[in-house]
Amino acid sequence: MSVALEDTFHRPLRDLRVSITDRCNFRCVYCMPKEVYGRDYAFLPRRDLLTFEEIVRLARVFAGLGVEKIRLTGGEPLIRRDVEHLVEMLAEIPGLDLTLTTNGALLAQKAQALRDSGLGRITVSLDSLDDDVFRAMNDVDFPVRTVLEGIETAAAAGLPVKVNVVVKRGVNEDSVLPIARHFRERGHIVRFIEYMDVGSTNGWRMDDVVPAAEIVAAIDAELPLEPLPPRYPGEVAERYRYRDGSGEIGVIASVTRPFCGACTRARLSADGSLYTCLFARTGHDLRALVRGGAGDDEIAAALGGIWRERTDRYSELRSAATGDLPKVEMSYIGG
Repeated sequence: MSVALEDTFHRPLRDLRVSITDRCNFRCVYCMPKEVYGRDYAFLPRRDLLTFEEIVRLARVFAGLGVEKIRLTGGEPLIRRDVEHLVEMLAEIPGLDLTLTTNGALLAQKAQALRDSGLGRITVSLDSLDDDVFRAMNDVDFPVRTVLEGIETAAAAGLPVKVNVVVKRGVNEDSVLPIARHFRERGHIVRFIEYMDVGSTNGWRMDDVVPAAEIVAAIDAELPLEPLPPRYPGEVAERYRYRDGSGEIGVIASVTRPFCGACTRARLSADGSLYTCLFARTGHDLRALVRGGAGDDEIAAALGGIWRERTDRYSELRSAATGDLPKVEMSYIGG
């Protein structure tokens, strides 16, 4: 039986994002650029990463505090060895909605094993169907066709697929309509995401943001849309369906239409720190509790204390000044 938790704004704890590695085989400039201030991007020592057993133990404690959904992220989670075994272990936790977000590079090889291990759904990040644009955005010259093959392999394996698209002005806004057309024909839901000032290394500027309203208007002009109601409290995507009944899209408007007031998410970094906001400056060290011999009740009490004191609402307070504040990098907490 779970214990209901609420923060200072009466927001419950319902969703947990678990980064299982800070490493990635892409170097997307809005997340993990190749160089940071003239130096190579620094990765965590492997000994600092939570083990699968530690992740599962914490997941069980979180589930006891009301968490209903766990999303595995990275970095790129599919480069963590034996990730399907972690999925299998987590799938044994009763009543848990278990999902994963990937860049799709290794998805064709892993999709069936993930499904067989108990993964419920998968989200693929794909910012353009134009191969030149896609290669430039991932910055490792990776071809888009391999990601598309992974998506279709996952669907064939029985995994429901969503596609996430980060839209950046002057880079890939011309990709919005082709992506909408392509996945509408194939029955996959797309979520278009406003470019956000996550971390401190992506050089974010407000001028780079393509507002969600502009994205919706561009699609609606060719493929008429109508709004859909939220499916549950705290849903971050604003949903629209095609008027001809051929599917739906969503937009995540964290910059232009913040949704902090309904945020139910916590984030566990690859090295075991708990962050109560995507834009947090510091985390809370759970790895020290786990490796220091704390019991589950002690860990649950610590988590309860952290969440009940939570005051985060960064996106509602965003300004030109906040863009330069130090924040945890997205690669450590999975977006």
